[in-house]
Amino acid sequence: QVQLVESGGGLVQAGGSLRLSCEASEDTFSNYAMGWFRQAPGTDREFVGAIGWTGGYTYYGNFVNDRFTISRDNAKNTVYLQMNDLKPEDTAVYYCAADLGGVGSSYLPAYELWGQGTQVTVSS
Repeated sequence: QVQLVESGGGLVQAGGSLRLSCEASEDTFSNYAMGWFRQAPGTDREFVGAIGWTGGYTYYGNFVNDRFTISRDNAKNTVYLQMNDLKPEDTAVYYCAADLGGVGSSYLPAYELWGQGTQVTVSS
């Protein structure tokens, strides 16, 4: 079974940037739409964005406002989340997930594989 491993989280000041990576363990990664979600303490898991299997389709949550960009490199079995102009309210654990049969959406149950998450903390 494909495993997903996130990296790139950390502590950053407000206004700063981070790039998260999510590497899949198998080449079948290129067949899957991928999504990013986040979860802050005491809240539900929230959709950040998704990307189709070719990378030609992206879709973002309403709060993103052009601050975040999802991309993928199928040759490296990796999907990225570039986050700019970070705000304290972006503090959360960020998860990548694979939508094995779909095109990538905000519908959390559509995602069948999940990484373990990476912590992002934005200080004010």
